[in-house]
Amino acid sequence: QVQLVESGGGSVQAGDSLTLSCAASGRTLSNYAMAWFRQAPGKEREFVAAKSWTNTKIYYALSVKGRATISRDSAKTTVYLRMNSLKPEDTAVYYCAARRREIARMSSEDYDYWGQGTQVTVSS
Repeated sequence: QVQLVESGGGSVQAGDSLTLSCAASGRTLSNYAMAWFRQAPGKEREFVAAKSWTNTKIYYALSVKGRATISRDSAKTTVYLRMNSLKPEDTAVYYCAARRREIARMSSEDYDYWGQGTQVTVSS
């Protein structure tokens, strides 16, 4: 069974940067597409970034394009989300997700495993 645990969230000021981590246990992430989603209070879960297993496709939401970078470590056990120039609108609980397919998707319905989420709060 795949388990995902996010970390790295916290409270920062607008303009700061954060790196979120998603560590896998039970299994490696071999052949899994990975993604990050976020959800703010009173809003629906929204797509942030996704990366195919083969690295042939990387997707970013328009709201974070140019400010976010999704990556994976060499051991294929951890996925990261680097966020620069953070804005108050980025405040949300961030979730990592894994899909048992190599092709990345942007819909939450296409992902099989989820972490518990990590809170990111950006103050102006």
